[in-house]
Amino acid sequence: MSQYRLHIDIPLGVDEQGAIDITEYIMERIKEEIPLSSVEGLNEVNYRLGHDEDRQKSNYLNKTPDGHITKKKCKIIP
Repeated sequence: MSQYRLHIDIPLGVDEQGAIDITEYIMERIKEEIPLSSVEGLNEVNYRLGHDEDRQKSNYLNKTPDGHITKKKCKIIP
């Protein structure tokens, strides 16, 4: 069954580490301010940090030990 999804596009500049830091800050605030268990039907939130020039679904928050970027999404699970 198709579902509605919330997509939020927040431009975070050109500095990779700065974008990672801002993303981690935003996601921590969301976890603190909106307990997922308090929202009926919300089982998890998937998120990733992408880059405009990278058309794949890469996640710059999730890298291998060798520093390669993966496609695995990050999750918040209540």
